[in-house]
Amino acid sequence: MRLSLALIVLSVCSHTLVSAQNSARNYGISLGVLSPGEWNAITDVPGVAVGHATLLEGTQVRTGVTAILPHQENLFQMKVPAAVYVGNGFGKLAGSTQIQELGNLESPIVLTNTLSVAAGMEGILDYMLFLEGNEEVGSLNAVVGETNDGYLNDIRGRHVRPEHVVEAIKKAKNGPVREGNVGAGTGTICFGFKGGIGTSSRKLPANLGGYTVGVLVQSNFGGVLQIAGQPVGKILGQYSFRNQLESADGSCMIVVATDAPVDSRNLERIAKRAMMGLARTGGIASNGSGDYVIAFSTARQLLASPATVTPLDNGAVTPLFLAAIEATEEAIINSLFAAEDMKGKNGRQVKALPKERVRQLFLE
Repeated sequence: MRLSLALIVLSVCSHTLVSAQNSARNYGISLGVLSPGEWNAITDVPGVAVGHATLLEGTQVRTGVTAILPHQENLFQMKVPAAVYVGNGFGKLAGSTQIQELGNLESPIVLTNTLSVAAGMEGILDYMLFLEGNEEVGSLNAVVGETNDGYLNDIRGRHVRPEHVVEAIKKAKNGPVREGNVGAGTGTICFGFKGGIGTSSRKLPANLGGYTVGVLVQSNFGGVLQIAGQPVGKILGQYSFRNQLESADGSCMIVVATDAPVDSRNLERIAKRAMMGLARTGGIASNGSGDYVIAFSTARQLLASPATVTPLDNGAVTPLFLAAIEATEEAIINSLFAAEDMKGKNGRQVKALPKERVRQLFLE
């Protein structure tokens, strides 16, 4: 995208904070056919809030916490319909079985590193058990996902503490979402480049319901990078098994939100399509990859009186499938565009995606 056009877009949209970060669209790369929401973020789904706690300490600590809240009321008292889909199960997703069994979510979703899942659960409990109305609560399903940031981060030091989790939850807000080297994405790697937190959204046209689907990812996986159909990883000479030495292992946590009135069964079907979005980026869900999708609905009518609401029927969710695929694809690509070079544990360094080189591929 030429500078003059970029300035026009920034002026018209007035999304100063979001546009200050790099994204695929800042470089003139438009993914999919559906339009993004106002912020092109999971927070375009009404009520959804995101917060980060980032740990950058000395030369060894490169990690953090990202919290996603379906709404900012008492989640235990006002649960949301939810589902989980496992693309590849080499990972840890605490709380997943209760979501699968009961079809709802009753805590914030916390993302962090592999060895900090326990701290994530403790932090959720420290926050949720002391909310007004939860004084007698004796059981709570804390939901925590992870990827392994141990290449850049001193993961064995377990530097994430419950108070960092509470910090991320309390910082959660609507509107623009910081991406890249932040929160749970601080030390992650994707396709051999610096990965991180990425987000995107899609707004359906009115004749398809006018609903919004938003996605947030923690990208930390391998494969052969593709952007809008271009074999970018191959062109740049950066891809798994290029020298039969690089690993494709890693993980990707994907959180999908929508304001469409869909039940847990169709939320699982939507979650499955998020893995199609991952595949469109060139991810291969390797043996050592933990690829999990959590999907939830914030539809106010479902929250207020679920027994009296008829959810969308099967045929009506097809547009949501496409929205989830496109938003997941773009969220992953945005995590790469927003990330910056990082040096971490033992002097290791991971370079960011060479964005100008990639942009040139789309101008040729």
